Amino acid sequence: MGKKNRSQIVEEETVCRKTISGVFKIFFDTPLSPEVVNQVFLLSFPPASTSWVLSLDGTWLRRFGVIMIYWNQTTGECIWWSWEKSESYLALGTGLQAVVDQVGIEHLPTGAVSDWKGSIVSGVASYLGNIPHQRCLAHVKRDLDRLLPKHSPYQATLELRKIGHQLLQVKTDKDKQAWLTLLSVWEVFYGHVLFERSTPNNPTKTKRRWWYTHGNVRRAFRILTKDQDHLFEYLSHSEIPNTNNTLEGINSDLKAKLRNHRGMKADQQFHFVSWYLTFKKVKTKNDLRKLWDRWKRLKKPNPATVFVT
Repeated sequence: MGKKNRSQIVEEETVCRKTISGVFKIFFDTPLSPEVVNQVFLLSFPPASTSWVLSLDGTWLRRFGVIMIYWNQTTGECIWWSWEKSESYLALGTGLQAVVDQVGIEHLPTGAVSDWKGSIVSGVASYLGNIPHQRCLAHVKRDLDRLLPKHSPYQATLELRKIGHQLLQVKTDKDKQAWLTLLSVWEVFYGHVLFERSTPNNPTKTKRRWWYTHGNVRRAFRILTKDQDHLFEYLSHSEIPNTNNTLEGINSDLKAKLRNHRGMKADQQFHFVSWYLTFKKVKTKNDLRKLWDRWKRLKKPNPATVFVT
């Protein structure tokens, strides 16, 4: 789980690569499921008078699918993870149902934070009810930086980018009103660019008759105006953060380790992630002993499946 890859271990331990692969094979073959890990390390929750917030996000394994992680933002621990083909409503429904089963009806989260993909929004509403759902402002800023270039020649683009960055500085209702005023002023001065159209120079070479000239500006403006209330849930609910940076940090570290151990097959990558999230729960040597004891019991053959011929 450190920075060393297999090549470095081979060199330091003076063994061949095949031997190292054989040593780690058993871990790839028998990872621990989140259900088993939660049996070893019981989930913790704040007192009944204190609510907790669910943070959910995915780590893509390129074309192999996405690993969804469901994180307790309040206590800083992983509740569930799963490997899905996509972030579809069906896939998220399976994960969210697993979260409900693990925490129990009496410990359901009272808030959520996500990157606001449509399937996530629908899934949270369906399985967790009408709870406050904060749109992650770090994701909003990232999308705005992609759509609104820093060195754009258009003043409208630069001004909207600046307003978008100021969203992260909103701490009070007064700041919110000031920010909304800035956005309204931008629309008064530059709103016309949202409706400017372009037409092809040679209509015979394309089927498109026209398109919006500043399509990315339209998309950025829509991000800042659609479902606007969910950009500021954290102002009304102090327990909800305005970003899911804790989970983002986990994802960033995880991606760095996957790059360091590049070359693993898709299922090996998922099993590596499973061990990574499992070890996130290990705090003491006693925790590690409990984990290994449970893992060794899982590796033993079930007598009911042994047939004598």
